[in-house]
Amino acid sequence: MNRRGLLAAGSAAAAAGLAAPALSQARIEWRMTTLWPRNLPGPGVAAQKVADRIGAVTGGRITVRLFAAGEIVPAPGAFDAVAAGTADLYHGVPAFWISKSPGIGFFGSFPYGMTAPERQAWMMHGGGQALYDEIYGRFGVKPFNTGDSGPQWMGWFRREINSIEDFRGLRFRTAGLGGEMFRRAGASVVTLPAGQIFQALQSGTIDAAEFVGPMSDAPLGLHQVARNYYYPGVQEPSSAEEIGINMARWNALPNDLKQAVAFACQSVAEEITTEYDAGHPRALAELVSRHGVVPREVPRDVLIALGNIAGEILAEFRSHQDALVRRIAESYAEFRNRSQAYMLQSYAGNYNARALPIRWG
Repeated sequence: MNRRGLLAAGSAAAAAGLAAPALSQARIEWRMTTLWPRNLPGPGVAAQKVADRIGAVTGGRITVRLFAAGEIVPAPGAFDAVAAGTADLYHGVPAFWISKSPGIGFFGSFPYGMTAPERQAWMMHGGGQALYDEIYGRFGVKPFNTGDSGPQWMGWFRREINSIEDFRGLRFRTAGLGGEMFRRAGASVVTLPAGQIFQALQSGTIDAAEFVGPMSDAPLGLHQVARNYYYPGVQEPSSAEEIGINMARWNALPNDLKQAVAFACQSVAEEITTEYDAGHPRALAELVSRHGVVPREVPRDVLIALGNIAGEILAEFRSHQDALVRRIAESYAEFRNRSQAYMLQSYAGNYNARALPIRWG
C-alpha cells in the first residue's frame, strides 16, 4: 500500500474510532410539561429542580426545558401528552392519573396508608418499584419518584367540621383516592389545577379545598377566603411527586444516560422531601401569626368514619378484576400493616415523648 493509501486507511480508522463516542455525546433536548404554575413553592420549584438536575448529572447531554401548566397542554392532559410523545416527560402526582387505572394511586398516596418514609421503603425494598414500572409501562411511560410533600392537611374549610354529616353536599376541591373517600362520605368532589383553586373558593363555586400543605398552600392565598385549616390530612399521609418519561425516549437512551437520569431523580427526591419538612412548619407559623389562620383537628369520630370508608376502598382493590391492581393493593397493604406497629413504637413513640412536659430547648 502506498503512502496515500496508508494515510487514507489511518483516517478511516480514526473516524471509525471516534464515531461511537461522538454519537454517545449527542445532545438531547426534552420538553417537560407540568401540573403547576411556574415556580409555585413546592411542586413548581421542584419541577425546575428535576429539570436542572438531569442536565447537571448528564453533563448537559440532556437538556430539559420546563413548560408550566397550560403552556403545552392543560394540567390534566400531561400524562396523555407524554404517552403520545407530544411532550417528552411530565412532572406531576399520581393522583391525577387514577382514571387510567386505580392501581396508579398507590404510588402517590392512599388514604390512611403509608407515610413518605414507609412508601419509599416499600418502593425501594418491598417490590413497589417493579409494580410502579409495570403499571405505567402499560401506557408507554417510564416513571420515577422525585420527592414527597409529606403528610398533607385535610384542607381549608369555610365552615367548621363537627361530624361526618358535614361532608354531605360539601363542594370540595380534592383529588385521587382520597377524593374518592370524601365522595363516598357525601362530598361533591371537584378536581381543579392549582391555579384555579383560589378563584373557585373565593367565588363560592367550592366550599372547601385541599392542595398540599402550608408551604405550597400559602402562596395560593387560600387563607384569605377560608380560615379553618384542618389536620390531619388522612386522605394523603404522603404525596409523592414524580416524573414520567415517554417510553420511546427512555428506551432510546444509552445505559449511562439512563443511570444518570435515575440518579438525578433519586437525589432530587431526598432534597425535595426534606425541603417540605423544613418549609411546612415555617409557613404554618406565619399563616397563624400574620394571617389569623386557625388550625383545627378533625374530630375523632370523623376520622374513624373516613377510615372505615378508606378500608372499603382498599378491600375493593384487593379483589379487583385487574390482576395487576390486585397485586399492587396486596403488596401495599402488606407492607403498610407490617410497618404500622413498629412506627407507633419508634417514630410516634419519640414524638409523644417529646410532647411531654420536659425541660428541653
